[in-house]
Parts: sequence; structure tokens; C-alpha cells
Amino acid sequence: MPHVRSIWNGAISFGLVSIPIKLVNATESHSISFRQIHNEDGGRIRYRKVCELEDREVSGAEIGKGYEDADGTIIPITDEDLANLPIPTARTIDIVAFVPADRIDPLQLDASYYLAAGGAPAAKPYVLLREALKRSNKVAIAKYALRGRERLGMLRVVGDAIAMHALLWPDEVRAPEGVSPDVEVTVRDKELDLADALMDTLGEVELEDLHDEYRQALEEVIAAKAAGEELPESPAPAASGKVLDLMAALEKSVRAAKESRGEAVEAGEAEAGEAEVTPLPRRATSRATPKEAGGKKSTSAAGKATAKKTAAPARKSTSRTAQGTRKTAAARTTAGSTAKSTAKSTAKSTDKKATAKKTTAKKAATSGKKATPRKRTA
Repeated sequence: MPHVRSIWNGAISFGLVSIPIKLVNATESHSISFRQIHNEDGGRIRYRKVCELEDREVSGAEIGKGYEDADGTIIPITDEDLANLPIPTARTIDIVAFVPADRIDPLQLDASYYLAAGGAPAAKPYVLLREALKRSNKVAIAKYALRGRERLGMLRVVGDAIAMHALLWPDEVRAPEGVSPDVEVTVRDKELDLADALMDTLGEVELEDLHDEYRQALEEVIAAKAAGEELPESPAPAASGKVLDLMAALEKSVRAAKESRGEAVEAGEAEAGEAEVTPLPRRATSRATPKEAGGKKSTSAAGKATAKKTAAPARKSTSRTAQGTRKTAAARTTAGSTAKSTAKSTAKSTDKKATAKKTTAKKAATSGKKATPRKRTA
């Protein structure tokens, strides 16, 4: 890598393959630095390095390293001593394993470097390792020594280069004990739905489009002071960080995000966005006692029981109504059947009476004929 200063020279040990490399910083800081000054006259405040034995200021070339023993004795340690430590990683990045990238906790990530091939002979093994990492979809875990200590590293492919991320040792990462809320919180499905809607509305962002607004504003202030101009006005302060009604805040956030992206806002969402956001009552910071917790549970249980009792009469009323409807239908059916049977009986009775009258008339006619005397001949 031309015009880039390496901070460490060594080799990557890949089994029996050794790849000469140069270690180059992969990141740079763009933050604005300040000098310490004397407020009265603006003079620079400097720290002078003074030898305690000779009581005189010394230059950087005269300064080395030393370890202070328990009794105060200083034991000098030279760069040569550090380079010849009796460990294999003194000048070697020793790859010990290949693992999936998701095995690495992001909390372990530290500084980032690029590994540059150290000359033409290193090109072939360098490309071999790079392509092997690509095809396996894994990262290499390595150990190396830098700046007076042995470190853990992760090698991965970035573009056409191999990058190395310094890793903290697992015992250097603190457990998140005592960080999460120590009170019981219930999140409703409606709140999760609104949070999902807000995430979808905000969408994704190109990280290249993000920039340091603080540094930009600071540069404007420095330029204005240097030119003797009026300082730029600060924006209106943000709304105070009060604890708000979560549902109303989420609904308002979704609406604002959609409006900022030029999306249409539905009528229901517009009304929700205009809803007044009311502060929640302040909660006690201490944990609830078992009695209080029991009281909450019993209150909840009582609420459920009341809901069941309220629902029960409604079911009974519905059942009674259904039974009444069935009885009415049955009564109508019985009445209809009775009317039909009555009509049939009446018709049969009428037919019988008519038949009886006809029979009586025939008999009367027959008897009349028999009573008429026959004429005698002389």
C-alpha cells in the first residue's frame, strides 16, 4: 500500500504457510483536537518531561521503557527485549482456528487494521488465504503480539484485502448485570405493532450518507471566531425528555416519519398524531414488595373473575332467549298440527252426517213404494 505507513511488520502463520505482511491502520480520526491554554493571556500550556535524577528536561530520543518493581526499583525493557520474547506470536500473526463470523460478539471488537502483502513473494499465499476465507464464509481467529502485550485478532475479507480486527479477550468483556430495568414491564402487542410500523417507516439508510454534524458545527464556530464574525445561532432546544404516553408517542412518531418521507397519512393515523401526549405518573424506583406484588396479582385475578361473572349472565340471557324462541316455534307447530287435525275431524264428521241423510232418504223412499196398494183386476 503506497504512501501508507505500516505500524508493524511480521508474518501470518497459516499452517506451514508463512505470509510476510505489513500492518496498517484501517481507521482514522477526524475529531477536532484542542490545546490547553492559559486563560489570562492565551499562552500554551505544555508538559515537560524531566529526569528526576538530573532535574533536567529530556528529549523523546532519550526516553525508553521500564518496569517498576514492588520495591520501587526500575527495570529497563528495550524494544529488542520485546521483539525477542519467548513466544511464537512476537512477530507472527498465528492463526489458531476458522469459525463462523456470528460466533464473534461485537462487544469484543477493538481497533481495525489492514494486512498488506510484504512484497511480491507474499502475493500468492496472501491471495490463497483471502480466497479460502471467501469460499468458506468464515473468519480466522489469530493471536499476535503488539505494543507490549499479546492480543486476539479476527481476520476477514474486505474487498480485495484482508482486514484484522483486534479483539478483547473474553474475560475483558463485562457481563450486563444490573444494566437492564429491574422492574417488571409488560409490552402489549399493539405497542409492538406500532414499533414495527415505525421501524418500517424509517426504513434503511446508506451509512455513507451520514456525517458528523457536531464537527461541522464546531468548524463553523471556529471559522466565525477567527474572522471576528457573529457566531451562528444555535437551533431551538429539543423537547424535554419527559416520560410520555407510549402509545401516543409511537403513533405520533409513525405519522411524523411518514410525512418526512412524503408518504400519505391515513385519517386514523392523523387523528392519532394529533392526540395529546400526557405524562405518565412517576413510578417508585424501589422494587415492589411480595405483598404489593400479591396485591397486583389478586387485583388482576379479581378483574378476571368480574369479567367472567359479567360474561356469564350474558350467556344465560342468550340461552334463555334461544330457549324461548324454540318454545315459540314448537307452540306454533303444535297449534298448526291441532288446527289441521280439527279440520280433518270436522270434515269427516260432516261427510258422515251427509251420508246418513242420504241413507235415511233412500229408506224413506223405499218404504213409500211398498205402502202403495196394488190395483186388483175385476
